[in-house]
Amino acid sequence: MDHTDVIFQLILHGGNARSLAMEAIALAKNRDLSGAEDALKRAGEELGRAHQNQTELIQKEISGEKTEISMLLIHAQDHLMNAITVKDLASEFVELYSQIHAGKEAGV
Repeated sequence: MDHTDVIFQLILHGGNARSLAMEAIALAKNRDLSGAEDALKRAGEELGRAHQNQTELIQKEISGEKTEISMLLIHAQDHLMNAITVKDLASEFVELYSQIHAGKEAGV
C-alpha cells in the first residue's frame, strides 16, 4: 500500500469503528444488549485494523522514511482519535443502559 492508501485505510476503519460504537449505544438504549456487545466487539476489531495502519506509518518513519504531514493525514489521525474516544464512551453507555434496564425490570 502506498502512503495515501494507508491514510485512507485509517479513515475507513476509524469511521467504521465510530459508527459501530454509536450503533452499540442505540442498541443498548433499545434493550438489545447482546447486539450492543457485538457492535462494540466489531468496533474494537475496526480500531485494531486502524492501529495496524497507523503502526505501518510509524514504522516507516522510524526506519528513515519520512512521513509527509498533510491535511489528509491530520484528518485521518483525527478520525482515529475520535473513534477511540467514542468507542470508550459507548462501552460506558452500554453498561449504564444495562443497569438501567435491569433496575426497571426489578421495579427500582
